[in-house]
Amino acid sequence: MGKKGLDFSKILSKEAPPPAPPHEGDFKYNFVSGHTDPEVVPIEELAKSAAKVIREKGRKLAMYHSDGGPLGSIDLRKFLSKKLATTRGITASPDEIMITSGSTQGILLINDSFLDPGDTVITELFTYSGSIREARRRKANVIGIPLDDNGLRVDLVEQKLEELKEQGITPKYIYTIPTNQNPTGTNMPMDRRFKLLELSSKYGVPIFEDECYADLVFEGEWFKSIKALDEDNHVIHIGSLSKSLAPGVRLGYLIAPAELLAQFLSSKVDVGTNMITPMIAADFLNEHYQAHSDNVRERLHRKRDTLTASLKEHFGPTVKFFVPRGGQVLWIEFPKGTDTKQPLEAAKKQGIIYNPGADWSVEPEQASNFVRLCYANPSEEAIREGIGKLAQVFQEEIGVP
Repeated sequence: MGKKGLDFSKILSKEAPPPAPPHEGDFKYNFVSGHTDPEVVPIEELAKSAAKVIREKGRKLAMYHSDGGPLGSIDLRKFLSKKLATTRGITASPDEIMITSGSTQGILLINDSFLDPGDTVITELFTYSGSIREARRRKANVIGIPLDDNGLRVDLVEQKLEELKEQGITPKYIYTIPTNQNPTGTNMPMDRRFKLLELSSKYGVPIFEDECYADLVFEGEWFKSIKALDEDNHVIHIGSLSKSLAPGVRLGYLIAPAELLAQFLSSKVDVGTNMITPMIAADFLNEHYQAHSDNVRERLHRKRDTLTASLKEHFGPTVKFFVPRGGQVLWIEFPKGTDTKQPLEAAKKQGIIYNPGADWSVEPEQASNFVRLCYANPSEEAIREGIGKLAQVFQEEIGVP
């Protein structure tokens, strides 16, 4: 590590993950992660909410979590309780909602409480890279189930559960992103949601529902969450304000029975989530949620159309992709044998960054010919320019298109 002094590499835990890569700065054409549109950050409204909250509640900051206890801001939990009942069909009291530092902290808390080395979990084959990484960091056996244009193949989940039952294995959970799935953009229809809940009951396996993109449906029918159908506490639900408000606020939430939240709190070693940001968010959202969300969705709709048109123009029939009706990402398939990671460094030199598909698959080789593009952050002009430049890079580096 350092050239002088103690060599810390010799005393690192054997379970320590590899070092994080250095920060590469900002890219002009940013198609990665879940970055949002800087033009929709409600600066003036947030500034007013911040000033109001600090004046009226600033002295509460003298305590670690006086505004609602360790579950987090009571104002934000009350807002979420009402909002989720309206938009997702979920009945959850504020006491069944925990504020987290982004939805990823919810994943960490659930895994900390549930997973032992050798445990089995079921997920979608293509899914959030962080969920795969965190389950494997705990030495879990992660089984990926294929998707189609309607999301997770629940019939294949049933086959796998029966197969595991015959082996004496009960998975710790079924992790799914049923609404605006990441990275495929699919939406699981209601019959599959009901069937998955039925399987959860039949096999005694809880459903871990991740709906961090659920606010971003901008076209077509808006399906209820699986948690909304859950009458017997088979579903643990996480969500996020990072995509609908801004990633920089680092706000998510976790819904579970109160006794299970108490278990998760025992793993929450940060002595309570940041207080000031949830209080500001609650004040803003109580006044502006609907108008702000409508604006976010309208801009995402336009950007999706810009990206799909640009891909058709510059890559033509070489690529295939499902057109999502919400969310922030396109999952693009290149011809078999294409290594989409190979052109990445050359693309960076042109100011372009994208996600190679392999990192978003339980079986990396199944997605080595895919690319995940997030269209939320760049402007429509930058999308058009960036895709044109990306096509040129791919042609020069790997002969595609």
